[in-house]
Amino acid sequence: MTAHYSTNSLDNALQNLLQGPRYPDKEFVRAGATFGEVYKMAVDLRIAFAEMQQPAAVCLAAEDKAIMAAALLASLGGGPTLLLPYAFSANALAQLQQTTGFTTAIADTTRDFPEGVKVLCPQAPGFTKMPLTPRALPQSELLRIFTGGSTGTPQVWSKTAENLFGEGFFLAKRFAVTEHDCILATVSPYHIYGLLYSVILPLVSSATVVGETPSFPNEIVASANAQKATVLASVPVHYRVLRHKKMSLRLAFSSAGMLDREDNEMFCRQNAHGIVEVYGSTETGGIATRNRSQGEEFFTPFSPIQWKIIDSRLAVHSPFISPELPVDAAGFFTTGDRVEAEGTDQFSLQGRIDTVTKVGGKRVDLEEVSLLIKKEPGVSDCVVMALPETGGREHCIVALIEGDAANSKAIKKSLALNLEAYALPRRIKKVERIPVTKNGKYDWTAIVRLLKK
Repeated sequence: MTAHYSTNSLDNALQNLLQGPRYPDKEFVRAGATFGEVYKMAVDLRIAFAEMQQPAAVCLAAEDKAIMAAALLASLGGGPTLLLPYAFSANALAQLQQTTGFTTAIADTTRDFPEGVKVLCPQAPGFTKMPLTPRALPQSELLRIFTGGSTGTPQVWSKTAENLFGEGFFLAKRFAVTEHDCILATVSPYHIYGLLYSVILPLVSSATVVGETPSFPNEIVASANAQKATVLASVPVHYRVLRHKKMSLRLAFSSAGMLDREDNEMFCRQNAHGIVEVYGSTETGGIATRNRSQGEEFFTPFSPIQWKIIDSRLAVHSPFISPELPVDAAGFFTTGDRVEAEGTDQFSLQGRIDTVTKVGGKRVDLEEVSLLIKKEPGVSDCVVMALPETGGREHCIVALIEGDAANSKAIKKSLALNLEAYALPRRIKKVERIPVTKNGKYDWTAIVRLLKK
C-alpha cells in the first residue's frame, strides 16, 4: 500500500512542456490544429492576459480541444486560474459569474455570456518557439471545475498543475501513450474524464486526438476507423452498444460508472483487447484500474497513490486529489466508498457510505432519502446505500428498513411523491433487525450481503 512518486520529475516535465512542442508540425487535433498552433494560441492568450493586467480567473467556455489545451498551457505558464462551467447555457454562465465574478472568458464559438464579459477567441494559424514562462509551479491552482446536479448547489473542485498534469504524465507512462497514438473520446472535454484523456493526455504524450466527440454507436465506430484511433476513452453506456463492434484499437478506457462484466468480455472478443475500468471521481482524480478480460476481478491502485481502509472506507494519499479535500494528519483523504482489501495491493468496491452519490449523472442525497423513510409509519431504523451498478448507471440506490409494521409498498408510494424518479430506491428490503457489529456500529458487510440477495 505504498507509493512511488517524484515531485522533482514532475517539475522537470512541466518545465519541458512549457518550452515548446516536441513535434510542432504534428497534428494535435486530427485534421485540425498542430501542436505548434496550440502553443501559438497559448502565447497569444498570455499576451492578452498581460495587456488586461492579469485577470484573477477566466471562464473557459470551449469544447475545441486545441483551444482548451492552449488555455491550460497559458494558465500553467503563469496565467490566471481557469473556470470550467458545468454547462454553457446562459443560466449556467450567469450563475458562474455570480459565484466567481469573472469578467473575461475564452470561447470557441458564440456563447450567451453575461453583459460586460470580454471574450477571447484564440486563432490557430502560426507558430512561435517563445517559451511560455521560465517555470511552472506544480502546486499553483490551474482550474476550478463546477459540477452541476439536481440536489443542492453546484460543487466546485480546484485542480492544481500537479493534480491534472501529474495524472496526465502518469497515464502516458503507465499505458505507453506516445506520438504514435490517436485518441478518440466519447465524453465531452469539459468533464474531468474527457479533459484528462482527450486534452491533457495527448498534450503531454504528443498523441493526436480526434476533434469530434461522437456518442452514437455507428458514429463512434466510423470515427475510430476513419481516424485510425488507437485509444478509446468512453463510458459504460457506450460500451453496452459497442460490445459487438470491431475497431482497430490497442487500448480502451471506461470511467464514470461501473462497467458490466459481459460488456467487457464481448468487447474483448471483437477487439482482442479488454476495457480498462478507471475508478475515481472529479475531486480525487484517478485512483485505480482493473481489466476483467485479463482476469482482474479487483481494483489495483495507481502506483503514485497510497491507500488504506478506515472504518471500512477507502482512504487515499494521492497527488491527484483536489487541495480542498480534508485530509488527516498523515495526508489521507477518506472517501465515501466502502471497500474490502483483496490481498495486499487490491480492493473491491462495496458501495457508497456518504450522503451524496450520483445516479444517471444526477446528484442524490442519501441522507435526505433516509430521513423520508424514517418518517414512515412502522419504521424504527433504516440504512440507505448506493451500490455499484452495471449498465452505465453510476450507482443503484437501495434501502434496508427495520420495523415489523413497516409497509414497503406504502413507503415506495410515499417516496414517489417527494423525490425525483432517479432518486427513488430501486430496492427496499425489510428486516427484523439491521445488522450491527459488537461495538454497536452498522455491520456494512452484512448489510451489503442482505441487500444483494
